Amino acid sequence: MRVAIVENTRVTEVGQVGIALSEAGAKTATIRAYAREPLPDLDAFDALVVFGGEQNARDDEKHPYLPELVSLMRRFGDSDKAVLGICLGSQLLARAYGGDNLIGAAPEFGWRSIGRTEAGKADPVLSVLPDRFLSFQWHDDTFTLPEGAAHLAENEAARHQAFRIGRAAYGFQFHFEANRDVVRNWMTHFPEVIERKEPGWLDRHPEIEPTDGQLSDQAGLALAHAWVRQIRPS
Repeated sequence: MRVAIVENTRVTEVGQVGIALSEAGAKTATIRAYAREPLPDLDAFDALVVFGGEQNARDDEKHPYLPELVSLMRRFGDSDKAVLGICLGSQLLARAYGGDNLIGAAPEFGWRSIGRTEAGKADPVLSVLPDRFLSFQWHDDTFTLPEGAAHLAENEAARHQAFRIGRAAYGFQFHFEANRDVVRNWMTHFPEVIERKEPGWLDRHPEIEPTDGQLSDQAGLALAHAWVRQIRPS
């Protein structure tokens, strides 16, 4: 099982996704697209993971590799290979299949409640979760669903929290990879950004981490295992 992991920012954490890939014995290759490393070759990998970043999904001028990455995600999906886009990755996947990117339309931060749709209840990945679950959010943008996409999860802040195109191309707006260790690392790297985005959250963190963080970790690892099971090794 060969999996390409595309990073869009310097501080990228594989978290629960990395744990699930390791437990499955996957061989991974990390591509720092933000540092202009060449994007992976479709034929060399069985699956593609695209993580988040501070840029928006239409920021082609500052990040000229984005159109190529969008095209690559679509080619993986059209080839029936598993794709996982998280946060920015989900917005790029929506763009790849004709969705609109809505910049600044859905700010959200912290551990938040998310609900499965009826399609999510029947989905091979989302079906591993209860109807309502917690996951970590950190985004400002959202997207419209591409034509033909299965709408899998939603909440009040951003209706399109998860979707699937075809068999196994998944976009997740929420950071289910972000376990408590990942969140603590983000707190270390970006305290000023977090305080501006959600004033007082850093002070509240010790209270909410043992409850919300633990529940989010459980849901995230279950999702990661379920997505990894969609990979078909060549």
